[in-house]
Amino acid sequence: MTREQLEQAAKEWWYYTVELAPDLVAQGTYPADFPYMPRMLMRQAHLQGTDCLDLGSMEGVIPVLMHRKGAKRIIAADAVPHCADKMATLQQVYGANWDFRQIGLMYDLSDKLAADGQFDFVNLSGVLYHVFSPLHTLASARPLMKKNGLFMLSTNVVNEQSDVMHFNTAGKLQTEPNTFWYPSIPLLEYFLRYFNFAPIDCLYSRHPSNSPLHVAGKECGFISIVCRAVDPGTAVPSNDSWAKRSMLGSWEYTGLSKQRHDPAQAPSTIGYDLPDALKDIVASKGSIDLHLAVNELGRRVERAKRVEDTYLLRLNDES
Repeated sequence: MTREQLEQAAKEWWYYTVELAPDLVAQGTYPADFPYMPRMLMRQAHLQGTDCLDLGSMEGVIPVLMHRKGAKRIIAADAVPHCADKMATLQQVYGANWDFRQIGLMYDLSDKLAADGQFDFVNLSGVLYHVFSPLHTLASARPLMKKNGLFMLSTNVVNEQSDVMHFNTAGKLQTEPNTFWYPSIPLLEYFLRYFNFAPIDCLYSRHPSNSPLHVAGKECGFISIVCRAVDPGTAVPSNDSWAKRSMLGSWEYTGLSKQRHDPAQAPSTIGYDLPDALKDIVASKGSIDLHLAVNELGRRVERAKRVEDTYLLRLNDES
């Protein structure tokens, strides 16, 4: 692209902050020290030679990072091609390659992306609070995973010990008109386990007390979670007979989440570098308690300490 074209592109609205040339930056929506936790967690995933899917890609920063980490195949998907021109700009400027899929509403994902097969790594960040039915979205994302693959989810939550999901009644959570649900951290974990995702790592950032993104009297924040795609029924507690019966016999579950792996397909070998605080827990239990990790095991982030952990993508960054 010409310098003039890049300068024109930089004047447009951007979600991410992106360096388009050595002295030209397209300014995004986030403060300079705002932590980009999906980026921080994905840095620990071994993406070399893997098949990757990014759901809700916006301009394509996550696909750029997947490309930099050596992914073999990258699919970027979004409801509509509202950032198609910016995606094309990033692909050219950063020398990155991926294929785009327009998928409409974030439901029936495994049907809409059936032709693309299954993936070692799937990212679903900044999406779940924008859908009417988080369960429906998770249900249709799960069949896209290879066995033992990694699933990364990021969404707004309420930090409370409950099985409650708060609705955005009258815009009390966010005035943004496409926001609907803030689940509690334990309920979100239950959803993940119900769909055979075992949480192995997370990062959480509390919304400031003066933020409009809140539930009265409760701490709210944004959480990013990395999970393993595990065998059916193994992520839920052994004494949870309801979950196991529901997974086997519920019409909704069996109809909306067809989790069948071809026995001939080898499991994903994708690796992940766990933080020291979680290594022993995952080794002994296979997963972590998200509420405990956030509130007692130090998996909190206040502000980004490095540019590489922010929403700014630079030409000379490696991750």
